[in-house]
Amino acid sequence: MATQQKSLCPINLALEVLGDRWSLLIVRDMMFAGKRHFREFLQSEEGISSNILTERLNTLVEHGVLTKTDDPSHKQKAIYSLTPRGIDLLPLVTQLGIWGRKHRPATKESSAPAAALEKGGLPLQKKMQAELRKAHLAAGRPA
Repeated sequence: MATQQKSLCPINLALEVLGDRWSLLIVRDMMFAGKRHFREFLQSEEGISSNILTERLNTLVEHGVLTKTDDPSHKQKAIYSLTPRGIDLLPLVTQLGIWGRKHRPATKESSAPAAALEKGGLPLQKKMQAELRKAHLAAGRPA
């Protein structure tokens, strides 16, 4: 689905893909909770509805942030994976978590990944990106 961009500003272009809370929460759940199936995303505590989830997953696939493949263990299930483009979002998601931890009433438990990534800095982010590539990208595919 080709859409006309209102602005070619890189921030605007990124927000056209990721500018709603649900898209970033889906990416967060994939990165930090290992979620890969539709039903797993529905179980997130934020309570996304199934129609919004379907729409956001389709948009993320359409823009190359995720891929969708058939689950070999169940004909009616799909597995979602982060693409290299999706894995590149880790620093953004990390910074959002650090900001939220610092300026919002987050719990210690929900803040733990942001705290660890803030403390570990770029080396920990690079390590996590390598782990995400291993878990999400098909063997032999360049990152």
